[in-house]
Amino acid sequence: MKKTLYLKFLLAYFIFGVFSFIIVTTFVPSITREQLIREKAENLYVEAALISNTYALGLYTSETDLETVKTQLDSLAVYLDSIIRIINPSGRLVLDTNEPLNVEDVVMIEDFDPTITSGSYYTVNRFFNNFDSDMLSVFAPITYNYMVKGYVVIHCDMNGIQESCNSLLSISYITLVILFLLSLIILIFFTEIVYVPLRKITYATEQYANGNMHYEFQVESDDEIGYLAACLNYMASQIAGAEDDQKKFVANVSHDFRSPLTSIRGYLEAMIDGTIPQEMHEKYLNIVLNETDRLTKLTNSLLSLNNLNTKGMLLDRTDFDINSVIRSTAASFEGTCRKKIIAIELILTDEEMYVYADIEKIKQVLYNLLDNAIKFSHHNSVIKVETSVKKNKLFLSIKDTGIGIPKDDLKLIWDRFYKSDLSRGKDKKGTGLGLSIVKEIINSHSEHINVISTEGAGSEFIFSLPLSAKNEEDD
Repeated sequence: MKKTLYLKFLLAYFIFGVFSFIIVTTFVPSITREQLIREKAENLYVEAALISNTYALGLYTSETDLETVKTQLDSLAVYLDSIIRIINPSGRLVLDTNEPLNVEDVVMIEDFDPTITSGSYYTVNRFFNNFDSDMLSVFAPITYNYMVKGYVVIHCDMNGIQESCNSLLSISYITLVILFLLSLIILIFFTEIVYVPLRKITYATEQYANGNMHYEFQVESDDEIGYLAACLNYMASQIAGAEDDQKKFVANVSHDFRSPLTSIRGYLEAMIDGTIPQEMHEKYLNIVLNETDRLTKLTNSLLSLNNLNTKGMLLDRTDFDINSVIRSTAASFEGTCRKKIIAIELILTDEEMYVYADIEKIKQVLYNLLDNAIKFSHHNSVIKVETSVKKNKLFLSIKDTGIGIPKDDLKLIWDRFYKSDLSRGKDKKGTGLGLSIVKEIINSHSEHINVISTEGAGSEFIFSLPLSAKNEEDD
């Protein structure tokens, strides 16, 4: 069995991990570093602007002396962990918190240019080669009478910012590993919940495709996959049952055809070779004729059953008087009833009762049920045919006091070719298809048929038919 689907999910999982690692290691460091620099610069600019408007401005307006400003800025520089400078526009260093105050030595910053920030208020570099490493430098102009007198510049070592950036990146990497492990759990969960059941279903379908319809599997799941597995199991069981029925059907057909054919062949050969004398030919020819009648009846029953099972079969429904059909069908058994001294008692609702059904098929149902009732009734007995109306249905009952049906056989009597052990002694010519045909006809009308039977006491078959609207018109 190919495992391409699972390999695709594994490949997707590893691609996800690789791309996540590339993204985190490529873009996250620079984004994190820029964000930390921006936040630090904003905080330092607030301090630089405050210094330029207070201490530094007082220095240029002679409101305070240089030593006082130096003392204040030294304390602030320690608090900010930064270097604070005051620089003239020419580049002369007025004050540096990192150096002692010396007014005699003039310190110039070569190539000083406050526009180095390119429209911003901070820059990251070595500040005109004044430092050995990159520094974050924040500018705040000192203005007096609308003129720039100098600049407050706060320098922050980038090593501290880089350490903070590395700490955040470590958290990002740990988060990535956690996400990767969580995705691995999801992959395992997918394997157990989706892939393993799907593999079972795939293997089962291969077994069914190879004809092994008795293969059974189980998926413990209440979702769509479990429902699919249950449907496949049910489908396979139905197909297996249909195959078993088909084999049984063929076996039964073969048996029921072989028996009369064997009898016919045996009697004819016996007459030809003289085993049966000439004067007895008529007797055995009648037996052969009866066997051919049995074959004809069996063939007609099979054709009827096949037509009833044909998809798209159309019923020729009409409104007809069921009482009239019952009377005429019962009358057709007059000769048989006389031989067995059996009476058919009709208990019919109203003189006329119209139903909406296929009259020819209902005649066939009545004929088969009455024929069975007469066959399995004792001599000098009564068969009752009774109708009753409930709501919009007509219920028709055919009840005999014959041999009855064993309890274990009640569920099997509708199967094709089925004959109970009790019926075999009574019905030598039966095909075992009559009740199957009856049930198919009633089902095709979307109605129901039931049987109530006690062994040795008789049987009662009850089926329903839809009432015709013509009954209301006649009323």
